[in-house]
Amino acid sequence: MLSRRGLLAGSTLALLAGCSSAEPAPGPPPVPAPTRPSAPSAPVTVQRMPSAARGTDVDLVLITPEGVPSSGLPVCLALHGRGARARTFLDLGVPAALTRAVREGVPPFAVAAVDGDHYWVGVGEDDDPQRMLTDEVPAWLTARDLRPASAVFGISMGGFGALRFARAHPDLKAVATASAALFVSWPDARSRKVFSDEANWRAEEPLLHTGELRPDAVGVWCGESDPFLSADRKLVKAVSPAVSRFSPGGHQDEYWRGILPDVLKFVGQRLN
Repeated sequence: MLSRRGLLAGSTLALLAGCSSAEPAPGPPPVPAPTRPSAPSAPVTVQRMPSAARGTDVDLVLITPEGVPSSGLPVCLALHGRGARARTFLDLGVPAALTRAVREGVPPFAVAAVDGDHYWVGVGEDDDPQRMLTDEVPAWLTARDLRPASAVFGISMGGFGALRFARAHPDLKAVATASAALFVSWPDARSRKVFSDEANWRAEEPLLHTGELRPDAVGVWCGESDPFLSADRKLVKAVSPAVSRFSPGGHQDEYWRGILPDVLKFVGQRLN
């Protein structure tokens, strides 16, 4: 007869045997599948982004119409003028103007602004804003569940950059400029102390490459008191853009705020 001690020992051995034949303990949980890109959670977001093309961090300002889901919206790049920055488009009232335009019937789209310099082109330094627009911004937009940029709007120096971007991206649906800072001669361009030499300016100057622009996608705005008026008139004469508007105003915020509704309508009607 088994003693009580023997019975307990046998029970323990049986329990250990049962444990040894059980399924092995589960390993670490599987890595979750990548989540869906995160769309902007507010009509205006500002984030610092590292740009290898520019060799510095830049602001990425995203503006979407209030009350409209931002996921999957088409995008218009916004290029600021010399001495300004991406946040300038907030100061100009783009968020309210974009929301108003959409409520008045313009198909919704997003505006994406980034910090630039050097007339938005490479000038021989380790800083190439145009490469940032082409090589880095698309991924930034995709990560926020926005479509690739299919339009560009530039003010002053940004107008130069917008036309340069359009030369490299002929499939753009809209290219809008306001008071585009263009140069009719090398002495004029040299006075800005931006371009490394005449060859650099000639390779980038929009007025010397108007044949590479699609007239039906281009809109030109300029004030009649703007110092770049004659250069912008030359652009219009060479390109015959879909829209060209010369009206009272100078090279200043007041003029740019006044034309914003027309520019946003021009862009929105071509993006959708």
